[in-house]
Amino acid sequence: DRLRCTTLRKIVKESSTGSTVSQKKRMSLTIEVTKVEFDTDSLELRVSGPNREESDFVRMGAHHTITLEIGRQFRLEKACWDQIFLERLDVASHPEREAEVIAVVMASTGLAHVCLVTEYLTITRAKIDMNIPKKRGGAASSNHSKAVTKFYEAVYQALLRHADFTKLKCVLLASPGFVKEDFYQYMLAESVRREDRPFIENKHKFILCRASSGHKHAIEELFQDPTVMAQLANTRMAKEVEILNKFMRMIDTNPDQAQYGYTHVFKANEQGAVDSLLVTDELFRSSDITTRKKYVSLVEQVRDSGGKVYIFSSLHVSGTQLQQVSGVAAILRFPMPDLADLEVVEVNEDVMHSSDDVNGAVSSDEDSITQRVEDDVRGMGL
Repeated sequence: DRLRCTTLRKIVKESSTGSTVSQKKRMSLTIEVTKVEFDTDSLELRVSGPNREESDFVRMGAHHTITLEIGRQFRLEKACWDQIFLERLDVASHPEREAEVIAVVMASTGLAHVCLVTEYLTITRAKIDMNIPKKRGGAASSNHSKAVTKFYEAVYQALLRHADFTKLKCVLLASPGFVKEDFYQYMLAESVRREDRPFIENKHKFILCRASSGHKHAIEELFQDPTVMAQLANTRMAKEVEILNKFMRMIDTNPDQAQYGYTHVFKANEQGAVDSLLVTDELFRSSDITTRKKYVSLVEQVRDSGGKVYIFSSLHVSGTQLQQVSGVAAILRFPMPDLADLEVVEVNEDVMHSSDDVNGAVSSDEDSITQRVEDDVRGMGL
């Protein structure tokens, strides 16, 4: 893959007297991608690799790192755009089409985040950060109430603007304490007074749950709560978590119908046995083109045979779990106990190869010793 983008690079110039002067210069570079790092906190992607186009300031082959942030324009060239890449690019370009959950985390301090939650991403649609004075007697109490009302109104407007209830299946309202309950009552009262039909007609989609703060990272806590996950049972995201849990249970209860590892899954698919394929997106980002293509081919074959495919994000806790069992797994339509023999055959072949290597080494050593003895005998004139 090749990436072209504007970037800053430190340029060092040497004068005729031998002194050096350095300065940062903005330029456009094209690098061959060899390493990719994603910072989940700053939402920045660091892409590293050697320069692959002539430049007045950077020699060919010189290593450089380009940092991509949201809104930065760039050009990406790939030798082959597989169907998996095109699908994920389409999803990433239109996250609102895939989002079935919107989460609102808020705190009494005046901080709130309104986020769309998809299978792969958590996208901040609005951040509200206001100063709410502490509740005291007299005029201070009045100022506190006005500030809280203003805060609730800002969250109300953000939800009204970003929540498409024709696609959303639920809205998670979360906070420490009773902030979520107070806001929910405010929202119901105001929606009736203003006749805001989206809130009135979809109030059953709101789920109140606990979060430790109003920061974005608190959203992760919501999806670790079994009660919340039970209420999200009909969303795609919850279905992925459920299919992974089903696979893990089957490993214990019915191992002949739960297979993992490319060889076992591939052999099962040859027999048309794969009902559900679980695979991490990490495998589609392999630097080895052959590896990428074989997993893309596996996905297409399973779909053609009527199987369901679940692609897990490596940034999600479920994707991390799947990565621990090779990154690819399958729930079969029927048990295939013969696949267990593949491991025995592979182990036996390894042992045989190892044995052959040892025997060959021993034989070689014996030949060498015999040759040295013959040379010594001839040297003594015997």
